[in-house]
Amino acid sequence: MHNDKLLRNKPAAAYIGWAPSTLAKSRISGNGPPFLKVGKNILYRISDLDEWLESKKCFSTSNYS
Repeated sequence: MHNDKLLRNKPAAAYIGWAPSTLAKSRISGNGPPFLKVGKNILYRISDLDEWLESKKCFSTSNYS
C-alpha cells in the first residue's frame, strides 16, 4: 500500500537525504522527485519520494547516473 502522506519541502528533503535548497533547485531543473503545487504550497507524497528513490537504485558505480 502506498503512503500518500504529504510533506513540505524541508521534511521531504530530509526524507531523501538532501538539503532543502537542493530539493528546491531540483524543481527548477526537473531532476528531482515529482511534487504537487497546491496554491502556493509545494508538497511531496511519500509514495512519490519512495518511487523516485527506487528509480535511482544502482548496482555498480559505473552505472551511476
